[in-house]
Amino acid sequence: MLRLLALCLALFVPTGAWSAAPLGSAQNPLRVVLIPADGGTEDGTRADFQPVFNALTRTSGLHFTLRVGQSYNAVVEAMCNGGAEVAFFGPVAYVQARKRGCAELLAVSVENGRSTYYAGIFARAKGPVRRLSDLKGRRVAFGDLNSASSFVAPVAMLLDARIDPVRDLGAVRLTGSHANSLAALMQGQADAAALSFDSFEKAVNQGVVSGRELSVVARSAPIPNPPLGMSTRLPPAMKARLRRAFATVAKAPGVTPDMIRGYGGKRVDGYDTAYSERNYAAAAAMLARVDDPLKAAMLKKAAAR
Repeated sequence: MLRLLALCLALFVPTGAWSAAPLGSAQNPLRVVLIPADGGTEDGTRADFQPVFNALTRTSGLHFTLRVGQSYNAVVEAMCNGGAEVAFFGPVAYVQARKRGCAELLAVSVENGRSTYYAGIFARAKGPVRRLSDLKGRRVAFGDLNSASSFVAPVAMLLDARIDPVRDLGAVRLTGSHANSLAALMQGQADAAALSFDSFEKAVNQGVVSGRELSVVARSAPIPNPPLGMSTRLPPAMKARLRRAFATVAKAPGVTPDMIRGYGGKRVDGYDTAYSERNYAAAAAMLARVDDPLKAAMLKKAAAR
């Protein structure tokens, strides 16, 4: 009778109610949330990162499950609300999560010895925009409000050039992604577009645009690469295990160079887990200048077409 009762309970009570599987096991994988790739699908974004997480499972024994946030802010909220243990952020989104005390730096990709990239403002090569001052009265396309390279850094460049993006621009287009901003430019819906040089180069390499069709209006100072962050709630032993896994994965036996991927599925040389938080000070300073009131004013301008 007792054995029958135990069997019935086993059928109706989840196994995890008795003893949760260890975090990082196949039964209880670490949850990873990714910022949406520039214009890609959710499946495509997961596919971009799946190789490196497969390599990490192979070398460390840790298991992961990947999902894609609907926006940069959604990734911050997932981390801060306990919906993820690991996240791939944009630099500004990472600063936002760190300020809320829910994320700390895990790893930053390295390519050719560098962990930086650039934001740019681009225009049609045969169009009227040649320099930042030419943007007065013109339509400019930006990406996600919390993207460092498709919004925050380009807006900061405008401010440095004494161009008020609310008062001086003819129109603001908020497209949600790098690729959408580039498409708005190519389709004549904008006179200039803000996006990263990585996204521009990807579009050229994929034949979406020709490099000869566009000119560079402005290029930002170096921006730290989009980082991987981990939850501050994780036990110290798990944080150390994750750092070791990322630090060694590129050189581990059985891991091929094609498995070591960064944002947009781009192959990178490896991951730096000793990258200093101080490198994100510039992103924090940009975020302080491109603050919520300015974002709200730009949203209002974008809506008034």
